[in-house]
Amino acid sequence: MAAEEIRSKGRLDGKTALVTGAGSGIGKAISTVFGHEGARVMASDINEESAAAVAAQIEDAGGEARSLRTDTTSEEDVKGAIQAVVDAWGKLDIVVNNAGIGGPQYTWEQVIAVNENGVYYGCLHGLAQMIKQGEGGAIVNLSSMMGVSGTTTPVGPGGVGYAYHASKHAVIGLTRQFGLDGGPHNIRVNAICPGWIETPLLAPLKMSEELTKWMIDGAPMGRLGGADEVAKAALFLASEDSSFVTATHLVIDGGWTAR
Repeated sequence: MAAEEIRSKGRLDGKTALVTGAGSGIGKAISTVFGHEGARVMASDINEESAAAVAAQIEDAGGEARSLRTDTTSEEDVKGAIQAVVDAWGKLDIVVNNAGIGGPQYTWEQVIAVNENGVYYGCLHGLAQMIKQGEGGAIVNLSSMMGVSGTTTPVGPGGVGYAYHASKHAVIGLTRQFGLDGGPHNIRVNAICPGWIETPLLAPLKMSEELTKWMIDGAPMGRLGGADEVAKAALFLASEDSSFVTATHLVIDGGWTAR
């Protein structure tokens, strides 16, 4: 079957999507799944080369994509990314606020700037553009299972970082409020809360056998998750399959937070 025939049956056929942090990990998986499902994807990342590689991968598979360097800590950059989608394809249907950082190498201010402020800018200006268009839309925010809980790690207090916990909890609050604001306009705003997922962000933790065992043993399913498993949830929330779902969050953690 030709690529065009496959795309014509996609759940996002005819839609346009901005994905931040698209250059690796969950963002890359979301971008490629969206492309396969027929969306025209703007792969946005602070690393221009990685964003371009993802866009090329989508096009090689028969999809349509472009890439853009975006620093989500800059409100003007985020506004520019939204405008770039409109300039390229005439409208904005989907925003995935995926860009995020974590780890002791970052300061409180740096984590909050990316994980909280960046999501806020994407919701604020994405919602405004969708309201202006008057055709509805979907915004998917990336929180974390650490946005709905705290944790005690084997290495000491602070969970996985005070700023990380605070920022990911904030994403849930932003999701609820923007979901209320978007509801009358048929713009759905939801969040995903991944658990321990095999991505570059997890690599530093996996260098410790003790932490790796702790992550796996804490999940009733007994394994780490895959980026594609999160991407499929993002597809659900971005598509009409979730037409009556808004202002809420979906936890994808193999049961970790249910313990």
